[in-house]
Parts: sequence; C-alpha cells; structure tokens
Amino acid sequence: MRAAQSLWKSLSVAALITGAATLAHAQTGPQAPSKGLERASPPTAAPAQPAGRQKILDELFDRLAKAQDRDEARGLAGAIERVWSRSGSDTADLLMERVTALFRQKDFKIARDMLDRLIEIEPQWSEVWSRRATTRFMDRDYAGAMEDLANVLRIEPRHFMALVGVGSILEREENKAQALRVFRRALEINPQLDEIRSKVEKLTIEVDGREI
Repeated sequence: MRAAQSLWKSLSVAALITGAATLAHAQTGPQAPSKGLERASPPTAAPAQPAGRQKILDELFDRLAKAQDRDEARGLAGAIERVWSRSGSDTADLLMERVTALFRQKDFKIARDMLDRLIEIEPQWSEVWSRRATTRFMDRDYAGAMEDLANVLRIEPRHFMALVGVGSILEREENKAQALRVFRRALEINPQLDEIRSKVEKLTIEVDGREI
C-alpha cells in the first residue's frame, strides 16, 4: 500500500474529519513523532484557545460558510489566516516572519530547519505544522506532509487549506473516494473554493459514477 494511504489510516484523519463536522475541536489518540523530531510534542488533542480568539474564529467561520461571492469569501478567509498566523508568542511570531521571508525567497531548506525548531517551541500552533507540511510536499515527502497536516487538523479541524492538502495527496495517491470526502468537507467550511468544487464534481462522477 502506498505510504500516504497507509499513513492516512494509521493517523485516523478520516475519523477526525467526521468529528470536525459536528465539533469545534476534535480529539484523537496519541501519534508517534516524526523521525528526527523526537523532542517535539505533537498535539494529541486540540488545545484550549483563548476565549477572545476562539470567538473571533467562530464568527469568521460562520460568515465564511454563508459567504455569497468569492470576494467576500476571500476577505474572510484572509482574516482567518491572519488569526492562525499569530501564535501568542512574540519570539515564535518573529521566527515565523523569517520563515515567510524564506518562502518568498524559495529557500525552503533553511525554512524547514526553522520550522523544525518552531515545532519544538510551539507544538500547539497549527500554522507551523501547516508550513512544514508545505515544505515536505514540495520535497515529495507525501507521507511526511500527511503527518503534519494531521497535526494541523487536530489543532484546528476547520483548517480548510489543510483539508485541501490532505485531499490533494490522497488524489495523487489514487485514493479518490477518500479525497472526495475530504474535499467535500473543505467546501462545507469554505463554499467559495471554486477549484475544489471542480475537483468534487469530477471525483463524484469517477467515484459514484453519476452526475451531481
């Protein structure tokens, strides 16, 4: 069985997505740390968020699910991503700004090293796992990217871009039924993801053998 498919099952991401449909935060069992990151502490449950931050996210997600056009959805998604981009630690946020600059410079190796350190500092921060998943995906380490995306979704089950990443890996691995399920979940959260809607339409025909 292909690595990403096997990891999908072992991390129980499917169960996480199901729970995320009804709970603001899902909880799952412990996960083994990534190779070479034994000192890091991947979250085994979604951390408690400061009440003000959580209220802001809840309101933004509620508005995003009801957004009627792409411009409105884009603005709301951007606001959500700005909330995600702040860890609550000035030191960690400063390091992430450096990572962002390295991404712009396409210096992904140094960015990956900094993200490894950031995970040790702030293992409950969804954005650091998401950024490292990007570097792993670009390095064609799809199993590693899937592992990091699972941690993103443990912390923030509504992270629609992490869901898009999971679905893309599953689609690449020809696991079309699971990819369809994940893409549908992403659209429930952000209905204005036009590219993902097109994928859902295509995969629905391939998986279910019928038009939607």
